[in-house]
Amino acid sequence: MAKHLEETEVSSRTVFQGVFIDIRRAEARMPDGSLRPREYVVHPGAAAMVPIFPDGRVLVERQFRYPLRRTFVEIPAGKLDPGETPIETARRELIEETGYRAEQWAHLTRIHPAIGFADEVIDIYLCRELTQVGRQLDAGEFLDLEIVTVDWLVDELRAHRLTDVKTQIAVLWLEQMRAGRWPWPEFDA
Repeated sequence: MAKHLEETEVSSRTVFQGVFIDIRRAEARMPDGSLRPREYVVHPGAAAMVPIFPDGRVLVERQFRYPLRRTFVEIPAGKLDPGETPIETARRELIEETGYRAEQWAHLTRIHPAIGFADEVIDIYLCRELTQVGRQLDAGEFLDLEIVTVDWLVDELRAHRLTDVKTQIAVLWLEQMRAGRWPWPEFDA
């Protein structure tokens, strides 16, 4: 790869420890030998899913996000619990947040949504063969569900109303696959 661009950690310490994120301050040696401070968020990782109905419509959520003080349209997602794999998180979160269980799953892509200040990784999955089993929302979790078309999602994206990055990436993939420009991934049970 690009070894000549790598920075090497000299020291690192936690400056804030939260419920599920930590903030670290590090000192890094630059490629030219100089030292520079680095601050970043340590995140446990997350999984997101695109629940697809037989007619091609997609299940999305409307959820208030406190940092920006507004409601966003998003694909369902949640953070990894200790010891969980991304697919285990996706399966659990789909039931908890939407009340649906999916029989078939396919890994779509992996994203790093905030590379300038966080180590967060989100694995995005497609899921189908949905069965309603009842929601199990976490305490303090409030969200609305809506079933929408891919065309609606694309229109919202183009109108600059769909600003959540994981959802934008999922919509891009859906649009490309639906148009036959990108292949659909293999689903497994």
